[in-house]
Amino acid sequence: MDTDPPEILSAPAVGIWLMISSVLVLAVVVVGGITRLTESGLSITEWRPITGIMPPLSKDAWEEEFFKYKATPEFKMLNHSSSLEDFKRIYYMEWSHRILGRLIGVVFVAPLAYFTITKKISTPLALKLGGLGLLIGAQGALGWYMVQSGMEDSLLETPGAVPRVSHYRLAAHLAMAFGLYIGMFSTGMSIIKDRRFVRTGLASGLPDGSFTVAMNNPIVKRFKSFSWALTGLVLLTALSGACVFVAGLDAGLIYNEWPLMGGRLAPPTDELFSPAYAKNEGKSDIWRNIFENPTTVQFDHRILATTTYTGMALLFAQTFRPAWRSMIPPLALTSARAAFAMANVQVLLGISTLIYLVPVPLAAAHQAGSILLLSAMLQLLIALRRPSTAARAWRKLTTAAKKT
Repeated sequence: MDTDPPEILSAPAVGIWLMISSVLVLAVVVVGGITRLTESGLSITEWRPITGIMPPLSKDAWEEEFFKYKATPEFKMLNHSSSLEDFKRIYYMEWSHRILGRLIGVVFVAPLAYFTITKKISTPLALKLGGLGLLIGAQGALGWYMVQSGMEDSLLETPGAVPRVSHYRLAAHLAMAFGLYIGMFSTGMSIIKDRRFVRTGLASGLPDGSFTVAMNNPIVKRFKSFSWALTGLVLLTALSGACVFVAGLDAGLIYNEWPLMGGRLAPPTDELFSPAYAKNEGKSDIWRNIFENPTTVQFDHRILATTTYTGMALLFAQTFRPAWRSMIPPLALTSARAAFAMANVQVLLGISTLIYLVPVPLAAAHQAGSILLLSAMLQLLIALRRPSTAARAWRKLTTAAKKT
């Protein structure tokens, strides 16, 4: 009798490695947010993936870097009175962000090569993780493409222009970081869950048979579909928040009150859809207000945040309905309640960040909170996921071996 499982079951170390990698991605997102909030992102004027690892080590080297920065629009328009010591502070902030990005590459790629060569992961998983590795490289290139948008000399000739990176490019940069985080976190947690299933025979707190019955129940299917939709909304809200508090639109510095905006629930229509943001002669692109008008961007984020919180509250309420509570797996119930708790923390952080005029610690905590809320929702989805085919095969072999 052939006792080999049909697929390779990833080693426990693989799950741990992926979780460590996801924590590093979380850290680089938070540091990146602080970099933008402190206006440090344009301090390093070149992209040198290898030679840029070391910061300037001598006075002459610092003077040279400072000389390059003096040629940028940001220095000429905003920081022309900055000293070398001022420059060092913002330089180290951006340098730390870039070093963290390089560290993620090393921490991810080297173990991936080892796990692939030693066949501790299956070929499909190796290809999937290889795609994440390529995404890390693309993320670095996209980051530099974003920084370049804030160094264009045309800013010096544009009336009213402010030297800042394109918030479109920043949104793409952040979205890619979220994609990396989701890939690493969800894969790592799934591997850990599969290993726990092999060891205990429990899937989200239920025996395998009971879990399968629960997942086929219409109530659980609706709960799972709603959880998926809500996870997408959490992600969209997080990305919109980057434009409000981080991207440089200064959208978090207007209407610093809650829940009203200028004494009303919504600003005037002519302010939300101002023709000043349309670039076509016929003003047909008035839709640009949604992405470029600070007032509209903040209002959009408020709407998304309120909708997300309402959805989280509804999800939380379902976990107390007797019929739903009796069918939803225990770990999924716990995850849904934890996600709602995190949503409350995130709302409080968001309101505080707005009211106190976007202080860096609060804004950074709010951005970290968005990732933690997303993590809670991913954990909920994983709790509603069936163990993999390989995990089921290994569990069957383990059970048979104990009986013999």
